[in-house]
Amino acid sequence: MTLQINTLVPHQILLAFLLLLLQAWWGNCHPQCLDYKPPFEPRQPLVFCKEYSKFGCCDLEKDEKLAFRFSTIMGNFDHLGYNICGKYIRSILCQECSPYAAHLYDAEDANTPMRMLPGLCGDYCSSYWHQCRYTLSLLLEDTGSPLQFANLTATLEEDRRRFCDFLELKDKQYCYPNVLTNAELNANLGSVREDPKGCLELCLQEVANGLRNPVAMIHADDGTQRFFVAEQLGYVWVYLANGSRIDRPFLNLTQAVLTTPWVGDERGFLCMALHPRFTTVRKAYVYYSVSIKKEERIRISEFMLSAHDDNQLDHSSERTILEVVEPASNHNGGQLLFGHDGYLYIFIGDGGRAGDPFGKFGNSQNKSTLLGKVLRIDIDNNDDGAPYSIPSDNPFLGENEARPEVYAYGVRNMWRCSIDRGDPLTGSGRGRMFCGDVGQNKYEEVDLIVKGEILASIQTKKDDILPIFAYPHKLGKSVTGGYIYRGCQMPNLNGLYIFGDFMSGRLMSLKENVITGEWQYNEICMGRDQTCRFPKLINSYYKYIISFAEDEAGELYFLATGAPSATARAGIIYKIVDPSRRAPPGKCSIKPSPVKIKGKLIPFYPKTEFVVNKKPTTTPTEEGNQIHKRPRGWGTGHGYKRGRGGRRLRVGSVRLVSADGLSDRGRVEIFIGGEWGTVCDDLFTTKAGAVVCRQLGFRTALAVMKRAALGEADRTVRILLDDVECEGGERSLLGCKRSRVGKHNCSHAEDVGVICG
Repeated sequence: MTLQINTLVPHQILLAFLLLLLQAWWGNCHPQCLDYKPPFEPRQPLVFCKEYSKFGCCDLEKDEKLAFRFSTIMGNFDHLGYNICGKYIRSILCQECSPYAAHLYDAEDANTPMRMLPGLCGDYCSSYWHQCRYTLSLLLEDTGSPLQFANLTATLEEDRRRFCDFLELKDKQYCYPNVLTNAELNANLGSVREDPKGCLELCLQEVANGLRNPVAMIHADDGTQRFFVAEQLGYVWVYLANGSRIDRPFLNLTQAVLTTPWVGDERGFLCMALHPRFTTVRKAYVYYSVSIKKEERIRISEFMLSAHDDNQLDHSSERTILEVVEPASNHNGGQLLFGHDGYLYIFIGDGGRAGDPFGKFGNSQNKSTLLGKVLRIDIDNNDDGAPYSIPSDNPFLGENEARPEVYAYGVRNMWRCSIDRGDPLTGSGRGRMFCGDVGQNKYEEVDLIVKGEILASIQTKKDDILPIFAYPHKLGKSVTGGYIYRGCQMPNLNGLYIFGDFMSGRLMSLKENVITGEWQYNEICMGRDQTCRFPKLINSYYKYIISFAEDEAGELYFLATGAPSATARAGIIYKIVDPSRRAPPGKCSIKPSPVKIKGKLIPFYPKTEFVVNKKPTTTPTEEGNQIHKRPRGWGTGHGYKRGRGGRRLRVGSVRLVSADGLSDRGRVEIFIGGEWGTVCDDLFTTKAGAVVCRQLGFRTALAVMKRAALGEADRTVRILLDDVECEGGERSLLGCKRSRVGKHNCSHAEDVGVICG
């Protein structure tokens, strides 16, 4: 082997620091690449690291770079050395392609620097040392000062213990090569991760905030990738692909819309739809509540796009398409959709109150009224005549006493409907229409809209069309209909119908069995531990799920708020992300068409995100020296009444309890009445998290973790606080709005956690 090593004595401080930096971090292993994103299936098979062609972290370009580095290193060897050491060098280099690369390089945790080389198992490291110990300098030579690493490796290569202290990952299950043979770990590699209860673990990305009850989000399908967000008050805003918002509203109907600040008021601006040929027809349709001479109505109106600004409607162009009198203030429906047939579908509630009490047999079953119906109308070619016409194949056209607009009936209060784009490859499912129909006192349901049929609950006669899924009120009390995922970025989610519940805050999913036609239910929960620790991702959200949406590319979002009032700026839009698998790099890249802007752009700043900014490092930093320092106010074990320095703990003192011993994150515990107890996550928001973090000496809260994502307390620990709502300026949680101490309706499965920064 033709390899020369500098045998100068290494710098002891450098050696000690490097050994500290490369010490393995003990934690939960999950698929993650060194770019802090999920693994993928390469679009073309790999040639060098071919064992990762089906699933991993390298595309063909990265594979070629690793192959070039391998050939450069192996150029230092004779034939015998090549045969002996080539397998070790290749395996070590190819761990960048492993679906567990982030774990092997200790890149999962933001509090530790990334390793320079992947973590090896002890036996493998010993074998490597015995066979090819003098190759370490070649693997490290491009990671820092050549002289420093020559000095360092000269010492490591002569001492097997130091050599393996430097390279070994102490986690024996997840080090290389054991990670390849861990059956439990690899059983469902690349599939959507499930928690022990079978809940699908997904993550979120915040894309907009500060909204007042955001009720709808739509796109123009014009290549700009912009989207339009409607607030219940009557504003519609334009957001660009870069996340910024145009300062002038697309539409302002606040003077006409009937709504109130009352929590739960269903009236207001409820929906908008753009003409399917918006770039040429340039029309928009809106659905909102109005009061005409003290009579409440639903109004469907048409607007023209401004001749001078593609990001504003012409407010003077409003033309009423349809008005329906509302006998009560609830059950307003509120959905507009253009079907693949080009017709406009309108979803109107049954008129309100309980049990559909209007008329001889209610509005919903009465085809002579528009209430409680799915309507279908033709709004094309209406400039010089009636505002709409009736499609010739509407099912009740010509039937005595039936309104010709009716497409389906038996509706109670459908809230959020969508149309399936169809499978990207086969087109299967294209055009299907799904709706969530809010129940009364027992069940919520998801319906598949069928032309001319009666849409009825599960408690109905056999000839009616049953929902594809219904759930009892122990899961939620107000369904929010969703979408079938047909996007590009998350292939695992294709065909999954994702929806939610406004009252319980549950995210749920349905998957169709194409053979039986039945739909399988799975709850969706937020990824725990390291699962969502990617840049810009979070794993908590505001409880009240108002609506779902898809962007121009088919990616899914939901709109939620922490305070369901039309005047509270507590609304956030979240993008749904699968952390277990992504599309290969480059496959889903889209270049938005340019948008001419009049006015100013307001940049977007997320309220909450995980911040990950790690690089391999060889020099101490101030941040690195603070990794194990506890913040001011840190408590000790359960029941202690004194803090650091023997000071007596004040009532309301808080601490973060972390299974990993991290000081900046963990389960929130509070000291009241001489004992430590936990806090339930029912209403806990980032404002409450900020109060906790400031008490502990941090500047702010980076994330609030729901459903005991940072760990449940022992059953002997009491839950002391519930329903905590903070304005953000309080000095402790006891100064926040909350239920009485010790009174709660939750379990430790809902203990709240906080990550401070």
